[in-house]
Amino acid sequence: MIKPWLARQAYSLVLRLATPAYLWRIWSRGQIEPGYRLAWPQRLGLYGPAYRQAWRDDAGQGVRRRPVVWLHAVSLGEARAAAPLIQALRQQRPDMRLLLTHSTATGREAGQALLQAGDVQTWFPFDTPGAVRRFLLQHRPDVGVLMETEVWPNVQYVARRRGVPMVLANARLSEKSLRQGQRLAALMRPAAQALSVVLAQTEADAQRLVKMGAPRVDVCGNVKFDMTPAPHLLAQGQAWRQASVRPIALAASTREGEEAPLLDAWLAASQTWPADAVRPRLWVVPRHPQRFDEVAELVARKGLSLSRRSNWVNGEPDARALQADVWLGDSMGEMPAYFASARVALLGGSFEPLGGQNLIEAAACACPILMGPSTFNFADAAELSEAAGAAFRVQNLVEAVKKAVKFCNADNGDRMAEICLSFAQAHRGAAERMAHAIWAGVSPHSGDNF
Repeated sequence: MIKPWLARQAYSLVLRLATPAYLWRIWSRGQIEPGYRLAWPQRLGLYGPAYRQAWRDDAGQGVRRRPVVWLHAVSLGEARAAAPLIQALRQQRPDMRLLLTHSTATGREAGQALLQAGDVQTWFPFDTPGAVRRFLLQHRPDVGVLMETEVWPNVQYVARRRGVPMVLANARLSEKSLRQGQRLAALMRPAAQALSVVLAQTEADAQRLVKMGAPRVDVCGNVKFDMTPAPHLLAQGQAWRQASVRPIALAASTREGEEAPLLDAWLAASQTWPADAVRPRLWVVPRHPQRFDEVAELVARKGLSLSRRSNWVNGEPDARALQADVWLGDSMGEMPAYFASARVALLGGSFEPLGGQNLIEAAACACPILMGPSTFNFADAAELSEAAGAAFRVQNLVEAVKKAVKFCNADNGDRMAEICLSFAQAHRGAAERMAHAIWAGVSPHSGDNF
């Protein structure tokens, strides 16, 4: 046990020394995304009087009457995925109180829609022992739920010492992450062993998580299949599709290094489009909002006409937008509308060695996917969708663009939409299974062990 203890002590010392640099990074990101500067002392477990008052129980007497579920959704994708799980938790225990944490501004913004009366949203504590202790003493959760890949040595250690069961929900672990974790086994294995239960997406994920040291792993499926696109966003996307007239190909959640070759491939394909074919329109939706202006400038340099979603009056494309070759999706929270407007979507993050993005949301919006060679973050969902005919594998962006153009001019849209929806429906139910497992492990007095 000496080696793991030394590893965690060394890790904690490094984080303590790095705290000024961490805060400076947060503050600097706030120049582009002001949300990062909101209530920043909370990242160190420091809470002002107003926050402490907001967290007091309904009677104001310091005696808890409602179980507190702490759920950490690090960023935008995890916050969206958490929605059906939180709904299932509330259905099984309507009296629960949600403590929702995030690490990014986009996650925090998306998470606001998940809150009800009595719930509280705050920042995830920086993983130093002091910050974690202050966080847990302030909130006294009955259970902690970390989404997907979030395992933190001091969070796990302090929570275990305080008697707070920790659950890793919708858990996934790639082979690459497993190898990295094994190289840091003295630090990461005790963190994995401190988890009360791991609720894995697939059997392959479960096997890798057991190798990491998780003591109990249950396979529950992927909660993202339970995500239901908002009807008003689907209707908005359909309205955009009709207004466009030209069929739309969507580049969804693109990452740095993907947009330039995408636009080059689009320009090359435009030179060979048949004269009798309808010219498609390209939507580009960057994953990170701080890159919106950068991508807009790149489109302009390529000589393509551009219209930005943020400039549309009342959310509808104007005459100038209807003449543009490229639409830039520079809004937040409208991904279902983007998918619903498109004939086909190219999966961002899969054309560079980045592991891809969530493709399940596209299927739920009846939009087929073209994915590149890199999908290790969603390997099982990629394989299942490909087998169902809801997604298609291509080797590069040139091939993806050529296939997208064919989709845009094909007369099989209704059939593809039905295939995608059937695929999404067939794998539902993970949220309910996970919620049951989480409540089964909660002691009625776990939050009082402080």
